[in-house]
Amino acid sequence: MAMHLGGNQPSAMINVTPLIDVLLVLLIIFMVIVPAHSVGLPVRAPMEDKLAAPATARTLVITVLNDGGVVMNRNRMAAGEWPDALRRIMAMRADKTVFFTAAPDMEFRLVGVAIDQARAAGAGQVGLLGKTE
Repeated sequence: MAMHLGGNQPSAMINVTPLIDVLLVLLIIFMVIVPAHSVGLPVRAPMEDKLAAPATARTLVITVLNDGGVVMNRNRMAAGEWPDALRRIMAMRADKTVFFTAAPDMEFRLVGVAIDQARAAGAGQVGLLGKTE
């Protein structure tokens, strides 16, 4: 119920219909502008089989350390020497798959740098291993 202060003075009421129309138009514009696909790294999800594949002597696991060095299949290597060693290993292998693991509290940036170095050394598929129990 609108209250009138005087005899012929109109009450001050805001018409919200144009405001809602403007908001709907802005919503449609932003929905069109936002890209429909996300940009990221290509990922291959594991198959439905829940059983882990047994580790073989051909499995190459690289554990990234905080100082930039790695442990490559139980061999500790410094930051500057492991890419060359990986390049020699990749030249002799048909399977170019490399698995990476790191400490749970390590920055992913360091793991990402190691993955880039492995790709430059000839690694094909890259897998990330979780925490083993």
